[in-house]
Amino acid sequence: MADQIPSMSSLATQICNQIATVFTKPTTSTPPLNTLVDEISSAAARNGRVFVYGVGREGLMLKALCMRLAHLGLSAHCVFDMTTPPIGPTDLLVASAGPGGFPTVDAICRVARSNGARVLLLTAQPESGSAVENASVVAHVPAQTMADDHQKNQGLGLDGAGYVERSGLLLLPMGSLYEGALYVLFEMTVFRLAEVLGQSPAAVRARHTNLE
Repeated sequence: MADQIPSMSSLATQICNQIATVFTKPTTSTPPLNTLVDEISSAAARNGRVFVYGVGREGLMLKALCMRLAHLGLSAHCVFDMTTPPIGPTDLLVASAGPGGFPTVDAICRVARSNGARVLLLTAQPESGSAVENASVVAHVPAQTMADDHQKNQGLGLDGAGYVERSGLLLLPMGSLYEGALYVLFEMTVFRLAEVLGQSPAAVRARHTNLE
């Protein structure tokens, strides 16, 4: 029985491969990496600030991005932090609604647009989601979310849609595939932005907090 249980390295490989399939699928718009780099670098060029917001685990991925944007020298803020300033016309809101919309995400995007800011919406459901109504630009991340997590494939391995399952349990259940894809997408974004903004590894490292 024990030799039938996948090893840690096997499970890790399958999960990483599952996330990688997200970036091989066609998108309904410009690839999300290009959209993120273009919008964030444009905000930096006009001395704008970058705000981020998402709910649940999506929000945690965006907080990680916000931290790295600060390390890149940008004025970056998480919505609802006590020190978050008011958003304005030169600013950018990066919001995520994997399943297409959430009441809080929809409302925050609407407030940002009403104050003249650009809104970049990350979503897996660009066609049917409510959040796109207030987006200036949409970054399509074609990954499974809780909107379609009922799609499964029996057995262990990847199916055509990039799902992995063992004993009826998806290795990346609910919205985990979308959230994992966001983490990888944001790391790629930070790498590209460092080049675009001319930020050396030493400069990025120097902005890391020393109050730890």
